[in-house]
Amino acid sequence: MTTHLPSFEGVLDAARQINGVAVRTPLIESPALNAVVGGRVLMKAENLQRAGAFKFRGAYNRISRLNAEEKACGVVAFSSGNHAQGVAAAAALVGTSAIIVMPSDSPRVKVEGVIGFGGEVRLYDRWTESREAIGAAIAAERGSVLVPPFDDPFIIEGQGTVALEMLDQADAPMDQLLCGASGGGLMAGINLVMAERSPQTKVIVVEPEAYDDTARSLAAGERVGHPEGPPSICDALMSPMPGILTWPINRRLAGALTVSDAEVAEAVRFAFRHLKLIVEPGGAVSLAALLSGKSQTKGRTTGIVLSGGNVDAVLYGEILEGRFEG
Repeated sequence: MTTHLPSFEGVLDAARQINGVAVRTPLIESPALNAVVGGRVLMKAENLQRAGAFKFRGAYNRISRLNAEEKACGVVAFSSGNHAQGVAAAAALVGTSAIIVMPSDSPRVKVEGVIGFGGEVRLYDRWTESREAIGAAIAAERGSVLVPPFDDPFIIEGQGTVALEMLDQADAPMDQLLCGASGGGLMAGINLVMAERSPQTKVIVVEPEAYDDTARSLAAGERVGHPEGPPSICDALMSPMPGILTWPINRRLAGALTVSDAEVAEAVRFAFRHLKLIVEPGGAVSLAALLSGKSQTKGRTTGIVLSGGNVDAVLYGEILEGRFEG
């Protein structure tokens, strides 16, 4: 497949490619949340997406373009869970096989989700083994197509359809748009769209405190990683460094915020109690930034992405019952 640099035109093409397959998730507004933050909040509920997260968009945009020979050899992906499920779901729809390399500490619900979609799981130790090396070796052995979680133009462009839909669904201009980031694929896709369609909107990244590689990279002016830190309940946002393709796009970010696990847990509880939505910790970081007062919202219209809802049942119970405080 011919490679290219991610572009706004590519996002428009991705929207056509996934139309009728990916869910056009709702843009939700809650009077209760608006009252708490003193402004309007427009929430893109990607936890209601196919496979439970935005990742399906990019995965389907990539895998649906495979030719017959590539389909026969299957795909390989590496992921902590949401990309894994998106790839497995997309592969099943397209009619090809999928092997997913996942950390051994992945939430059980995400591993079971991959298997449920017909994918094969290979576990690895995220602290001592390289998922990239394992995935590349499997792909080379089988002649499979490697589908990375963020460093692929079709993946980035597929994720960018989130922003296209938000702009179409919003009834007022957004002053700012907050979104979580790991390798930065969703954030890069959003940036491509907002730069073209809503350049006045400030796009801000939100990361877990110990996994703030995008914030560090913005401060340094180049791609840098974060020091090895303690595990976070935001398992979906623990990549060590921004992507090679995503970073040049995300350099234009207007700012970066970090949130603690305790703040994220409170956001997950708020989503359950007041929004009636199941949002996983990694998908709730933008909401956490609002509720903790780290983002200026008074008198503003703020867009956020609730990026996923695949949360471990035991952890979710602990959060809701207040037994997890971070």
